[in-house]
Amino acid sequence: MADAPSARARELLFGAFDTHIHVSPDVVERRIDDITLARRFEELGLDGFVLKSHYGSTAERASVVRAAVPGIQALGAISLNRGVGGVNPLAVEVAAREGARTVWMPTVDSVNESHERDAPPGAAVPVWVKLQRELREQGIEIEPVPVVDDEGEVLPVTREVLGMIARHEMLLATGHLSRDEIFAVVDAAREEGVGEIVITHPEFPSQNLSVEDQQALAERGALLERCFTTPHTGKVEWEVWTRNIRAVGPERSVLSTDLGQVKNPPVEDGMALMVDRLLQAGFSEEEVHVMAVVNTRRVAGVEPL
Repeated sequence: MADAPSARARELLFGAFDTHIHVSPDVVERRIDDITLARRFEELGLDGFVLKSHYGSTAERASVVRAAVPGIQALGAISLNRGVGGVNPLAVEVAAREGARTVWMPTVDSVNESHERDAPPGAAVPVWVKLQRELREQGIEIEPVPVVDDEGEVLPVTREVLGMIARHEMLLATGHLSRDEIFAVVDAAREEGVGEIVITHPEFPSQNLSVEDQQALAERGALLERCFTTPHTGKVEWEVWTRNIRAVGPERSVLSTDLGQVKNPPVEDGMALMVDRLLQAGFSEEEVHVMAVVNTRRVAGVEPL
């Protein structure tokens, strides 16, 4: 992959959002802070981003970024991990009243990810697993957060939260749930009236959704999130990633980066690097525009250009 995006890729991204980033302040080291990133986005003609934390709501923080860099629409979010009480209706209500856009189902504390915590010593693990281990050594054990019962039925508290997402017109993202949990939650979300749903990085190993599953979720009205880091870090081949987009359809796909890790490319470059990959794979500029601008603005909940 080229070290820097092309000028054409930058141009195609005018007005785009990156709706999945991890930047500081955070409990683990990140590549850049949110205000500095906002200034870089403004310089490049990008319109905004959604701040993601695995450990707390970013709604208040987003409002500070908007005040510091008025030209950028920084949006808050909440991930339903143990740091906010898990699937916690009160935390969702507070985040909603503070202007949060996205509610992620459990990510690092999902039942689906709980096996990561028991990786053997010396194994390569994500930064969040390292944090889990540090906390465990301090006597803090983080219990996984369930969203369904033993029969796979959506828990009443999960359904309550889905109703709140619908009422506040927030966006539901499926986080690191398993395949069966994703389908259960998406179906329940539709029943509760949730308007916008994003299937979080379906090519990520802990999701690994088949093309058929992705198509079935698209038919339910969900957008499939195509994250830069998933193929960039070798979790899926770029060819598989682009083939899945083609099979499901660009109109049902939305680009985001999932960037902010210290060893990965600059956050502000990720969307453009994806655009270059898509153009090289034969996608038209119009198809790229739909995924990178039209659908990212839809996910951000802002008006079309």
